[in-house]
Amino acid sequence: MNSTAARWLNKVPEVTLSFWVIKIMSTTVGETGADYLAVDAGFGAGPTSIGMAVLLAIALFYQMRTRAYTPWIYWLTVVLVSVVGTQITDILTDKLDVSLYTSTTIFSALLAINFMAWYRSERSLSIRDITTPRRELFYWTTVLCTFALGTAAGDLATEALGLGFTLGAVIFAALIGATLLAWRLGANAVLTFWIAYILTRPFGASLGDLLTQAKTYGGLGMGATWTSALFLCVIVLLVGAAQISVDSNRKAIAG
Repeated sequence: MNSTAARWLNKVPEVTLSFWVIKIMSTTVGETGADYLAVDAGFGAGPTSIGMAVLLAIALFYQMRTRAYTPWIYWLTVVLVSVVGTQITDILTDKLDVSLYTSTTIFSALLAINFMAWYRSERSLSIRDITTPRRELFYWTTVLCTFALGTAAGDLATEALGLGFTLGAVIFAALIGATLLAWRLGANAVLTFWIAYILTRPFGASLGDLLTQAKTYGGLGMGATWTSALFLCVIVLLVGAAQISVDSNRKAIAG
């Protein structure tokens, strides 16, 4: 029972199949949702970025205040990080004319610096021990960097390098599969987790573009509205099931 209770004090979920499904769908929603708000809804990149950044700050505030993993607030924060990370890259590319090569390099460097600072401070990059405010700050800073990097790397692969949405999604899916295989064969669990975590972002972005973009641009033409709504529904169902499970287990322990 003490082992179970200790896991609950961790502020992030167990890494299961459900975790990866929600993570990938969150990255896709970040891509399609940002496009919907900025373009389809007509808010523009600037107002969308500001509004989502404010919502992210509020969600992160409540996430930091919780004393244990709470599925709905954790995954809400992830979705908002995904949208904000997408917007950061889009503003650099579309508004400031920063090359995707440059932004990918910058975000890679920022991620590496954050990993080094995290490891130097805590001597571990494991997500199984996010039990202090400092560790959680490192964790969320890392997550934001991975989303921004993933967006830039995904756009670099599908647009600048001309791979297209379908081939881009296939390549990133294959890289994720190779990472999983490496883990199964005994590769370091923390290293393979973060590699897979980073790769799910460009995979989700490529998948989102494949589903939403018009057929003339190589997409399936589903549109950002329907794709975002569909994926959000699945996320809500999975997170709802996780929340019910967590609440039930805590009541059983308390009882």
